[in-house]
Amino acid sequence: MSDKLDNEALTKRLVSIVEQAREHVSRSVNTAMVHAYWLMGREIVESDQAGRTRADYGEVLMRAVAKNLQSQFGRGFSYSNVKRMRQFYLTYPEGSPAIADGKGATASSLLPPVQKGATLSRLFTSESTRFPSAMSWSHYCLLMRIDSKPARSFYEIEAVQGAWSVRELERQIGSMLYERLTKSRDEAAVKALSSQGLIIEKPADAIKDPMVLEFLGLEERTHWHERDLEQAIIDRLETFLLELGKGFCFVGRQKRLTVDGDHFYVDLVFYNRLLRCFILIDLKLGKLTHQDLGQMQMYVNYFDQFEREESDAPTAGIVLCSDKNDAMVKITLPESDPAVHAARYQLYLPTESELKKELTKERAAAEVALQTASDDSA
Repeated sequence: MSDKLDNEALTKRLVSIVEQAREHVSRSVNTAMVHAYWLMGREIVESDQAGRTRADYGEVLMRAVAKNLQSQFGRGFSYSNVKRMRQFYLTYPEGSPAIADGKGATASSLLPPVQKGATLSRLFTSESTRFPSAMSWSHYCLLMRIDSKPARSFYEIEAVQGAWSVRELERQIGSMLYERLTKSRDEAAVKALSSQGLIIEKPADAIKDPMVLEFLGLEERTHWHERDLEQAIIDRLETFLLELGKGFCFVGRQKRLTVDGDHFYVDLVFYNRLLRCFILIDLKLGKLTHQDLGQMQMYVNYFDQFEREESDAPTAGIVLCSDKNDAMVKITLPESDPAVHAARYQLYLPTESELKKELTKERAAAEVALQTASDDSA
C-alpha cells in the first residue's frame, strides 16, 4: 500500500515538473516571437525610410515581403500581420513601458539602444529584454488599437502586473477602465496611472464609478430583486473580482451581524490584501438614499469593533447602486477620508460619449460647489 502511495506521490511531482516546463516553454516562445516581430518591424521601417522618395514604396515592399515570408513560413506572415509588425515597432520604438525599475524609469532609459543588425539572442538576454514575458503577440495586437499613449501604457502595465489573459485585457479595454479611473483623479494622478498603473493606497483608489457588470448577462428591468444581482455576482465571482481590481479576496455573502438581538446582513464581504482591510459591499436597486449610507456606516463600525484584527486597517464600505445621488453623498459623507463610499453600477459597456457626458456633469457640479464656497467665505 505504501509503495502505491509513494508511486502516486512521485508521479504527481513529476507531472507538476512537466507542466511547469511546458508553461515555461510556452512563455519563452511567446516572448521570443514578440521580440522577433519587433525586430522585423524595425527592419521594415528602416527599409521603408530608405525608399521614402516613392510614396507607394512601403506598401509594395510589405506586400512583397509578406508573399516571400508566407512561402517559407505559412499563414502567420500575411500582409496584414506584416503591417502589424511595422506598426508594432512604430508604437514601441524603444520597448515596453512595463519594463521598469519600480521608480518610473522604463525601457527607453534603462536599456542601451539596439544596434543595427542586432540578433534575437542579443535582445532576449536579461540585460536587453524590451518586452515582458507575460505579454504575447495577441496582447500587443489589442494594445496597438488604442490611440491614446497614456491609456495604452496603463493597460499594458496593468496586464503585466495582473497577469491578464488576452480575453481579460480585451474586456478591460472594452469597459473603458482607464477612462473610468481618470474621472475622479487630478492631473498628477492621471499621469501616474500611465507610468505606474493603478496604485492602491486607500479604499477610494480601488473604486470605479461606474462599475461595469455587463458580464452578469442581466438585462435592466424593473422587477428585479437585490438577491438576483447578488446571485449573479456569486455565479461569476472570478470576473467580478477582476472588475473590483487588485488585491481583493472573497470572504463571504450575507454576513450576519447581531446587534442587541437584531440581525443585519451584509451582502458581500471582501478583504483587500494590499490595503489590509475588510471591504463591505451592499447592493441597492434604484436611487441611493441617506438611509443606505447610514446603514453601511453601521456595518463598518460593527466590523471595526468585532471583526477587525489589530494589524488590519479600518474597514471600508461601498454602497453599490444603480442610481447614485451625488448631492446626497456629499451632504451625508465627510469629504476627507470617508469610511463609506458610494458607486454606481451599470449592466452594459459604457461608450466614450457617455463617459464624457458624465465627466462634464461632474466638473460642472464641482465648479458650482467651488463658487458657492467662495461666495460664502466672501
